[in-house]
Amino acid sequence: MTRSPAIHLPLATLAVAILLSLPADALAVTLPTVRIGLDDASNPKQVSTLIEILLIFTVLSMAPAILLMMTCFTRLVVAFSFLKKALGTQTTPPNQVLIGLSLFLTLYIMTPVFTQMNTTAVKPYLDEKISAEVALEEGAKPLRDFMFKQTREKDLALFLSIAKLAKPQNKDEVPTSVLIPAFMISELKTSFQIGFILFLPFLVIDMVVASVLLSMGMMMLPPVMISLPFKLLLFVLVDGWYLIVGSLIQSFGV
Repeated sequence: MTRSPAIHLPLATLAVAILLSLPADALAVTLPTVRIGLDDASNPKQVSTLIEILLIFTVLSMAPAILLMMTCFTRLVVAFSFLKKALGTQTTPPNQVLIGLSLFLTLYIMTPVFTQMNTTAVKPYLDEKISAEVALEEGAKPLRDFMFKQTREKDLALFLSIAKLAKPQNKDEVPTSVLIPAFMISELKTSFQIGFILFLPFLVIDMVVASVLLSMGMMMLPPVMISLPFKLLLFVLVDGWYLIVGSLIQSFGV
């Protein structure tokens, strides 16, 4: 049984009358306000704190670039991409899985470096034992040492010559702006060498399958379709992930 619209009309009128009878304070809703402005600082420490906050946000915004350029992430993700191409699996494993694996392996490999940076720079700075400039200089040393170990002298000399800088007598005289791009192209070269090695066994399987299919007269059958199960079987039998991940970690001297 449905109610008539005439019944709802008195109810709506009663509700409106109750709302109108309430005091204005009961209907008021307090909304927060946001103020952005510049006030006079009572001491220099307030100004320095604001600058530090701005620097922290700047570093956080550049964190992805720092992760890509100054850690082992590049070599890992490029090597995994070559592995995916060599296997011939189009979307397996997904790119999100490979990037996630590269990130966690990067954290694992870079843990000693980050620990040293925390010990020599972050903790003393938070304890107000050193200034921000000293903390930045001390914190960069472990990261620079890591990059120097993975950078080829040829690549370093290239950017030194482009920048028209004199030949440095030691590592401390090499600017970080020169070290970072040299480290990047060194990592790309190493990752391409690893990718070439990864391609060889799977390329042999593709050639054998293609030769067999051609000898049987099955020229219209794609060799990739037949070779894919054999490549997956080979990869599983040799425990491919164990070998590749272990070799990548050991390539950084860990």
